[in-house]
Amino acid sequence: MKVIIVGGVAAGGSAAARLRRLDERAKITVYEKGKHVSFANCGLPYYIGDLIRDEADLLLVTPELFKKRFDIDVKTEHEVVSIDRSKKEVEVKDLGSGRLFRDSYDILVLATGSKPLKPKMEGIDLQKVMTLRSIEDARAIKERALEGKKVAVVGGGFIGLEAAENLVGLGKEVHLYQLLPQVLPNYDPEVVSFVHHELRKNGVHLHLGAEVQGFVEENGKVSVKTKEGKDAGYDFVLFAIGVKPDAGLAAAAGLELTPRGAILVDEHLRTSDPFIYAAGDAVAILNEATGERQMVALAGPANKEGRIVAENIAGRESVYHGALGTSILKVFSLSVGMVGIGEKEALRRGIKARSVLLAPSDHASYYPGAAAMVLKLVYEEGSQKILGAEALGPSGVDKRIDVIATAMKAGLKASDLKDLDLAYAPPFGSAKDPVNMLGLVAENLEGGLLKTFHYDEVDALPRDGSISLLDVRTEEEYRSGHIEGFKNIPLDELRERLQEIPSGKKVYLHCLSGLRSYLAARLLMNEGYDAFSLDGGYLIYMAYQADLAAKRH
Repeated sequence: MKVIIVGGVAAGGSAAARLRRLDERAKITVYEKGKHVSFANCGLPYYIGDLIRDEADLLLVTPELFKKRFDIDVKTEHEVVSIDRSKKEVEVKDLGSGRLFRDSYDILVLATGSKPLKPKMEGIDLQKVMTLRSIEDARAIKERALEGKKVAVVGGGFIGLEAAENLVGLGKEVHLYQLLPQVLPNYDPEVVSFVHHELRKNGVHLHLGAEVQGFVEENGKVSVKTKEGKDAGYDFVLFAIGVKPDAGLAAAAGLELTPRGAILVDEHLRTSDPFIYAAGDAVAILNEATGERQMVALAGPANKEGRIVAENIAGRESVYHGALGTSILKVFSLSVGMVGIGEKEALRRGIKARSVLLAPSDHASYYPGAAAMVLKLVYEEGSQKILGAEALGPSGVDKRIDVIATAMKAGLKASDLKDLDLAYAPPFGSAKDPVNMLGLVAENLEGGLLKTFHYDEVDALPRDGSISLLDVRTEEEYRSGHIEGFKNIPLDELRERLQEIPSGKKVYLHCLSGLRSYLAARLLMNEGYDAFSLDGGYLIYMAYQADLAAKRH
């Protein structure tokens, strides 16, 4: 059996190595148009920032090792330019010599990956307007960064944020432009407000809601043109607004694509041609959180897909069930993680969604070093199907997101999270882990033991006395700052001061993080009041308000 694999990074490299482990006799050839295979592209921003100093550390497997260890022929700087499906041949261009030749296959695997989005706009092809996809790109960006002082990053996704952090680490003045009013578009606004604060605190100049319309090179510098005008003086621009499937080869061969240009595959990762498989960023896979087939440009799914392609080629029927989009990134001192979809996306889809928003400590509060984290769970009301979760904090984020991702994969309900038996010792967590707390709150919400209101509803609450507004923090906390219109009755005084709360009126309560206001709400509900607790508390509300104020200025 002769197998040709087009693309030798995550999916392609994984498919080649797994196939050799399953079939010693198959003739396997990998064509890669870049200079490297199986390189750690997720490490490129950290190479730019000198956290990874040796470029060789990014090379996981070399062509020589592929040949010696696996007897796989890897040909770098060889671009497959066309596919003849009727003859089962590919045409290949040796980029070094320019020579064209043909090669035949029994099975073809397309692992062509993704490429940076570059819309048509003025100056997009300037030498100083750069994208990041390869080691060569990273090397060129690093060289320019060492020469210059002021950099523009266009795009507030993973690459944009990681690059901004690493450029700041090199001592550069970094301006980040984002079309939307927030970075990390998939996240909910109240969670992202903490990310905005972290970026500003570390010197990143945020230009949110800025529509970049082009670039102009003037006197050796680059200017960024927006609707508001022209910002001048940048030594270079890193353009990172996202990626799209690199599926031109598949399209030219007549393979079926999705409306957004990704290669359509079945559950075995077979394309519309039974002799051609596809895997990685170029394909549309099932997003288990949404039930839709779409591109999921993440390293974990790409590696899994490559392995499953090899299994099927070798005759071991294997099914890819899809991905939840589990992801995490570092933004200076914060870890920021997500799985599934957020609340705003669920509501956009017409799902009757509920959310639980907590601000717990990452480990036992009495153990040194405890720090607050933000943890949000989104689930479908009634069925309690977990739709997604978001988290951020200095530590413990990966653990909580991974646990919830596992729960989603297992089909657990939101309230089932309370029953998970999770590791505990004071340096690592709490006896009631934050994930358990999410389940407990969800159970209370679904059981009618708790009613909540949200950060974006606070300012619209009437201050005319038609409802009661209570802040149940301590007097000292209240004096240090409070929400206008909320009367302070500390939780520990509430029973003795019930006569100050008019009966027959709804009561809206808050504390710092939501725990004390929950306790106060239960006390009042047991006394016949209709009480509501602020989800996430004063901490979430004030972070969001501070972000709004910073955007205005």
